[in-house]
Amino acid sequence: MIHEADVEAASAAAERALAKSFFKVRFDRMTPLEQSYLRAMAFLGSGPHRSGDIARRLGRKVESLGPTRNSLIQKGMVWSPSHGETAFTVPLFDEFMKRAMPEWAPAGDH
Repeated sequence: MIHEADVEAASAAAERALAKSFFKVRFDRMTPLEQSYLRAMAFLGSGPHRSGDIARRLGRKVESLGPTRNSLIQKGMVWSPSHGETAFTVPLFDEFMKRAMPEWAPAGDH
């Protein structure tokens, strides 16, 4: 019989394994601006998010972040479910970003 505690322990172990390998490798390959972009998304929640909301969190103009967003799409980190929206491609990556960059302070929240 599988107990709730077993499921919770297995879930925690799976998340730790993802963080050490799958998530960490991708995080390390991003530029600092790409990392901040994804951290801003994580701050906003699981998504999808409007490009303007992400830009506001970063204190930047939407237009200036277009290349960063496109790069993250090419790297397979995010996708666009509809015009002007951005979402994580991998479940739980938003939670990883919060742990990877816990001291991150979004624009306007200093």
